[in-house]
Amino acid sequence: MLFKIGDFVTRESHNHDTVFKIIDIDDDVAMLKGVNVRLYADSDLEDLRKVEDIKGLEKEDRNLLDRVNEMIHLDRSEYFYLPGKILHIDGDQDYLERCMRFYKNINVRAYGLKLKEEEIYLEIEKYLNELNPDIVVITGHDAYNKRLGSQNDVASYRNSRNFMKAVNVARKYEKSHDKLIIIAGACQSDYEDLIKAGANFASSPKRINIHALDPAIIASSVALSEKNKSIDLLSIIKKTKYGSDGMGGIITNGTMYVGYPR
Repeated sequence: MLFKIGDFVTRESHNHDTVFKIIDIDDDVAMLKGVNVRLYADSDLEDLRKVEDIKGLEKEDRNLLDRVNEMIHLDRSEYFYLPGKILHIDGDQDYLERCMRFYKNINVRAYGLKLKEEEIYLEIEKYLNELNPDIVVITGHDAYNKRLGSQNDVASYRNSRNFMKAVNVARKYEKSHDKLIIIAGACQSDYEDLIKAGANFASSPKRINIHALDPAIIASSVALSEKNKSIDLLSIIKKTKYGSDGMGGIITNGTMYVGYPR
């Protein structure tokens, strides 16, 4: 079977569990990027099978949007609402655009920025000063490689150290966990060390792959939670694709102002 860059495929050796997009081909090896999960992989071409129809992915995005909408109860006849402002920094342009569409559909103000994971910590303070967000998302791609060491060793992860360095800069910029909400990590990230570095929310407690929209689900949920009131932590985490296996965090105050009259 002939393959080309841009084809959507699954891997037979992994029981076709994940849909990937081919981003490069070198001899008989394809470089793959997860369509729904924030994951890079490689595979022999002979292990791949084409996926012709990915319309179901758009339906899944709508289902995740509905999950967030279900927890939002706003009295639009009497009050007006000013959700928190989000700065979303992503290592992947496709995922960034997908998250920005999500924010638009949920009616929260968000600014998107594409930066390589290893460059985020060098640039983030400039954008924090410029935009003064209530919430910052630091995400992209990651992976845990058990051949490099244990789950407790950040050197065993593709980008967790880069995310930690960015979190450190952001937390130095604003020390209060309630004045700046930090959401960090991607697939299989070092959850414990990201939380210790200063993130309010992080992936991945069970070192699983997370959905491309999971950081945006957390960010928009906090943006639409009332300011100076504690969020419903368990309900927000349950709105993500894989729940507490994929995302975790600390009880945090919301960032939305409520005004009257409308």
